[in-house]
Amino acid sequence: MVSTTTTPGAGEQEFRGEGTEGKADMNEAADLPVRPGEDPWSEAELAEVRQELAAEVARLRADIAEAQSELQERLADSVEGAGDDPTDTGAKAYQREHALALAYNTRDLLAQSERAIERMDAGTYGVCESCGNAIGKARLQAFPRATLCVQCKQREERR
Repeated sequence: MVSTTTTPGAGEQEFRGEGTEGKADMNEAADLPVRPGEDPWSEAELAEVRQELAAEVARLRADIAEAQSELQERLADSVEGAGDDPTDTGAKAYQREHALALAYNTRDLLAQSERAIERMDAGTYGVCESCGNAIGKARLQAFPRATLCVQCKQREERR
């Protein structure tokens, strides 16, 4: 299976690859884009980032399963809180909403982490989804889920 990401245009590059067993589709990690002045990716560096992401995916999936279990328990106990005053009811509603917000955030982080691994597999890891330039090895080592270069992320945050 051959996949192509981004349409080449001004300042963009086309990246193609074929599926392999859990490794970047590009023949070597060194083929992944880096910013000027950065050393190319080594196989060990890319493997370390992939391992971090895989561990995070496992942790996040466990967190989501635990949160779902707790939420189901709370919803199943319909008599819990019977006779509570309005303050207790409000506090419990706040706790439930807070738990739901945390679960939503965890699901979002899980999706970002899984997407980063997919981009490694597709050979597009390190390519800014907005401008098509290199995100930067240092940025990806600090925040492996990044999909935008610093300039595009700043532009997005100003909107």
